[in-house]
Amino acid sequence: MLKKRRERMYDEALDLTKPIVWSSPEEQNGAIAFFNAAFRAEESGLRQAHEIAGEVESWDPEFAEALRLYGDEEGWHRELLTEFLAYIGGEIRPMGPTTRTFYRLYARAKRHETIVLTNLMFETIGATTYRLALRTAKQHPAIRQMLTILTRDESFHVPLNAHFLRRVLERSDPSAMPRLRRLYHGLTASLMASAAASRRRTKVFDNISFNTLSRAYAEQLGKLFVHADDLGFKPSRLLLATVGLRRSDLRGGSDVLSVEAAERAADRANVVVEAL
Repeated sequence: MLKKRRERMYDEALDLTKPIVWSSPEEQNGAIAFFNAAFRAEESGLRQAHEIAGEVESWDPEFAEALRLYGDEEGWHRELLTEFLAYIGGEIRPMGPTTRTFYRLYARAKRHETIVLTNLMFETIGATTYRLALRTAKQHPAIRQMLTILTRDESFHVPLNAHFLRRVLERSDPSAMPRLRRLYHGLTASLMASAAASRRRTKVFDNISFNTLSRAYAEQLGKLFVHADDLGFKPSRLLLATVGLRRSDLRGGSDVLSVEAAERAADRANVVVEAL
């Protein structure tokens, strides 16, 4: 799947022929902050995927190749975002304190299972934010195209990272699971709280409230493992309750981590992106 996607990846180009008329300088700055955050996520995914690929190649060359191809897709997104930021009058900016803290901690992780679980959760909140923004952000063709590309590809990257997680867990010590469950709960809480920091910078552009975003994060991170009993992750009842959700609210819908989900999302031409 990844090889086929790579063959057609660079055929897609952004249509940046129509200028954007912003309602205010604040809206424009909010958009620049929004897509800078997306750039940092893609940059981090690229680096971590290629680093792990180099480490696993000795025992599974095919797995290493899949990681590199996945990292290349993140790199392609980074190239598109660099071009898009220039188009909207921005540039790559230094990370804010919240984002910088997340990625510094992420960069320090050495265990493969820790890195892949974290990336899976980052991909999930990225896809969630992009889907919401498709509904609420400025309705301009270039903005919708950029958001659609990101959302569409994350629909493949989420189950892909679940496959990576299962693969690295095959070689991990069973004692790693309690640590990973703690990471899952701690990171879920941190990502829900991070919605507040992002609202200060990007809400004027994406028009997503803190309550809407934090609830969506809790819901989507909770739904991740509903059908994945083999992984043993269960969302915290307490965290769900803080946004008015229960575990029973998450049981509907398809298995987003399945091989079937990956196959449905593998062909970019056949993926229909809808807002949450």
